[in-house]
Amino acid sequence: MDNTALTALQYGFDTFYFLICGALVMWMAAGFAMLEAGLVRAKNTTEILTKNVALFAIACVMYLLVGYTIMYSSPEGGILPSLGFLIGDEHSVEAVLAGGEDAPYYAARSDFFFQIVFAATCMSIVSGAVAERMKLWAFIAFAVVMTGIIYPVQGFWKWGGGFLDAAGFLDFAGSSVVHMAGATAALAGVLLLGARKGKYGAKGQINAIPGANLPLATLGMFILWMGWFGFNGGSQLKMSTIEDANAVAQVFVNTNMGAAGGLIAALIVARILFGKTDLTMAINGALAGLVSITAEPLTPSALQATLIGGVGGVLVVFSILALDKIRIDDPVGAISVHGVAGIWGTLAVCLTNGEATLGAQLLGIVSIFAWVFIASLIVWAIIKAVFGLRVSEEEEYEGVDLAECGMEAYPEFTSKK
Repeated sequence: MDNTALTALQYGFDTFYFLICGALVMWMAAGFAMLEAGLVRAKNTTEILTKNVALFAIACVMYLLVGYTIMYSSPEGGILPSLGFLIGDEHSVEAVLAGGEDAPYYAARSDFFFQIVFAATCMSIVSGAVAERMKLWAFIAFAVVMTGIIYPVQGFWKWGGGFLDAAGFLDFAGSSVVHMAGATAALAGVLLLGARKGKYGAKGQINAIPGANLPLATLGMFILWMGWFGFNGGSQLKMSTIEDANAVAQVFVNTNMGAAGGLIAALIVARILFGKTDLTMAINGALAGLVSITAEPLTPSALQATLIGGVGGVLVVFSILALDKIRIDDPVGAISVHGVAGIWGTLAVCLTNGEATLGAQLLGIVSIFAWVFIASLIVWAIIKAVFGLRVSEEEEYEGVDLAECGMEAYPEFTSKK
């Protein structure tokens, strides 16, 4: 096979791999929808599903219009991004076949598709944290800004060649760029939104509000677990060489082991703390393990990945309990799973990647958190002033399904409790 044919074959193969990984990440949207639908009360199911389908479509459009250009066409080493529109031209045949280090090795459209589902994933984290009391259209308005501007700006800082990348900050697939960013936006919204009615008592008691459908929540966890192979595996960007194929295999193994370690650790900690085996903590432990290994799923051994995920599983249990003690109401544990585990995963890069420095990792964490929190708080505050963030007390009691969507997910069985 001559070099031209080999180059064309590799280009086609890497493009196909990129697209399949993007489709796996898109499938995570179903995972978030099922997870959140299972962890909210029956009377709020239709509305949380509406948020999840709406945010995915909004993310696609906003990332097409401005987000992708902000993230990937801004000055190298910079802080302020360039404003641009749409996604540019496809690679020409001549450019691909020219060879050399600068020759593209996958279709530009495959990169756009892969990156767009990451933007949607970031926004999906927000929906669960603000569930059961936020107005649907307030959430939709925030999704427009988050996916079009807030997420792409900090994404440019690392993945678009901005100042964090120049400073040596490492985040392979997005423990901070995607997961901590989504959790930070959620935290800003929750602080302005307040807790659900009845969650916290006047004397400091914390009242459990169980979800309506744990089978759905469990299905959502497994869908996310599966989709994460595309999330992390696709971030290798290619697999047409022996080195890249071996790297992808290692990433898949470590991603799986991170989830397993997180689930087992959370299961054990919950049993010790509560005297019972808490399924919801096990679910969040698996997801925390996945988030923890996302910043560096290539350099650890399989055992190291299990331990990194395990630490994430321990942290998420204590984080969920701690947030409840300070009255930050997160119905699905998203802030703990994606925020706390995201920070841990970003710092854990230093344990296995010799190129990582603690200073650069801390700079990335602080910079991303500060930008996303301040920008989100401003946007949430504007939305609150213009539209209002929260449904009325009566609408919250009756369920946001009826108030916001005019229909119930389980009309024969819905409880108003």
